[in-house]
Amino acid sequence: MEMHQLRYFAAVVEEGSFTAAAARLHVSQSGVSTQVGKLERELGQRLLERSGRRTRLTPAGEAVLPLARQALETLDSIAHTAAEFAEAVRGRVRLGMIRGCSIPGLLDVVAGLATSHPGVELGLHEDDSEALRERVLARSLDLALIAFAGGEETGAGSAGLDVSVFLREPLTAVVPVGHRLDRASVRLSDLRAEKVLCLPPGTGIRAAYDRSCARVGLGSQVAIEAASPSALTGLARRGAGVAVLTRSSGAEEGMSTVPVLDAATPACLGLVIRPDQRSPATRLVLAALREALGREGD
Repeated sequence: MEMHQLRYFAAVVEEGSFTAAAARLHVSQSGVSTQVGKLERELGQRLLERSGRRTRLTPAGEAVLPLARQALETLDSIAHTAAEFAEAVRGRVRLGMIRGCSIPGLLDVVAGLATSHPGVELGLHEDDSEALRERVLARSLDLALIAFAGGEETGAGSAGLDVSVFLREPLTAVVPVGHRLDRASVRLSDLRAEKVLCLPPGTGIRAAYDRSCARVGLGSQVAIEAASPSALTGLARRGAGVAVLTRSSGAEEGMSTVPVLDAATPACLGLVIRPDQRSPATRLVLAALREALGREGD
């Protein structure tokens, strides 16, 4: 017994004739008749009564029909499940991210992928932006979330890396509420009288601060460097100085993020990937991150 014989038999019943069944199945009428005849001989029972161009079920045919339909449904289900499995994205993706990254939605993407694509194993690796860029180039990472100064997009994607910018933020002075610089805005020269707290070189915020100072002819003097925005905000809260961060990285209860008017270079966040990266799993993660984080101009 062949499954296509059951399919032909069911089609004849549903269409009411061999001619109509053949048209639906895109085969010849004689082919349908031959295969149904073979099925009847294998079962040892006539399943259909032929009367002119019309057919009707015999008692044996009435008993066999629901079982045939059940078998066909099971077969279709097997084929559908196998196709889904074959198309499922699988693989390991090594995603780099800047230290202390607290971007809204990033962890939601990671958790969502774990649920929707269990075949994708995602490894998260923290480092500074320069190191992350080098690791993507060296193929020890598949893609990375990095920070850089505005105007450095070409540099961020240098040596053959593609870069997608999804966030640009101006610099702010982060001070406790009620601090002498807690006002509508400040200028870079106002920070000269304070101890400046900032991220280390190789980070986007620090690059944006250094470039902004250079544009107005000031040296970017930094009294204390720390690797995470939360550490800098904590130091500023305790009176150690003024933290130079962005609004999103420095916003905390009891702290003010004051715009720095002449800090003309913004800090940027973006995703970098090698253009020859063809891994379906990596491309899936990249698409999910772009959708969740957005792209500049979207």
